[in-house]
Amino acid sequence: ESMEFPDPVIGLAVEPKTQKDLDKLGIALAKLAEEDPTFTVKTDHETGQTVISGMGELHLDIIVDRLRREFGVDINQGAPQVNYKEAITASVQHREVFKKQTGGRGKFADIIVEIGPADEGVTGLQFVDEVKGGNIPKEFIPSVEKGFKSAMANGVLAGYEVPSLKVVLKDGSFHPVDSDQLSFEICARMAFRHACPKAKPVLLEPIMSLEVVTPEDYMGDIVGDLNRRRGQINAMDSTTGGARIVKAFVPLAEQFGYVTVLRTISSGRATSTMSFDHYAEVPANLAKEVIEKSGYKPADDEE
Repeated sequence: ESMEFPDPVIGLAVEPKTQKDLDKLGIALAKLAEEDPTFTVKTDHETGQTVISGMGELHLDIIVDRLRREFGVDINQGAPQVNYKEAITASVQHREVFKKQTGGRGKFADIIVEIGPADEGVTGLQFVDEVKGGNIPKEFIPSVEKGFKSAMANGVLAGYEVPSLKVVLKDGSFHPVDSDQLSFEICARMAFRHACPKAKPVLLEPIMSLEVVTPEDYMGDIVGDLNRRRGQINAMDSTTGGARIVKAFVPLAEQFGYVTVLRTISSGRATSTMSFDHYAEVPANLAKEVIEKSGYKPADDEE
């Protein structure tokens, strides 16, 4: 049976302190990623940053330390970024017409779609073709699907991925000369961008399942601290040794530096374990901050 590794939950932007270390850093990161399946390295094509991702702050601290000690690469590191996602919460019907006249042959596509949240348990794009009577030729339908699929990589709020979406292609029209597959693909991407803001989009954040084992004396302080971190306490149990176990759901965004704080609160006697549990909607006031900070502006396909 193959092993399943959890997806990384925390990212850190890194760059070498000197330009000459650039190749060395690439080789070192590739070697570390090869021996640790929960550590990933990717280049963010929009920002050009190298982003390393792992299972938590301590995991990445150790990686950075190993880069320095074993590979002799000094790096600058940016604040870890939380892996937000986006979703829409309502269904909207939308008509998108893409027309472009150039000197010769133009571009034309016209689609009517209903965009909404995917059915329960479905991830990715759930695409339903309801076009009757050949109003859109069969060869252009996969292009519409492809356009929506590629658009889901960048949501409309802050450019984060939209993990699931349902698109029902209801109708449309085409031009016998000007319509081609690319026209319908661009039209679908534009429809996504124009329809999603009307479908009540929300920002989602990773919620971690946290378990803290602590002596009784520090219970009050630990629970108080979790409440300040928007934590939701699920259960409190006792162990046979007289220690208490606190189980809670806490947003990852509030968990940076938690291990250090926990050590301070409990004089080093409490321990915690944390794993990813689910995604949940970000409260409106915090979502506004994240969106403003991202400074995201959708690119225009018509250019």
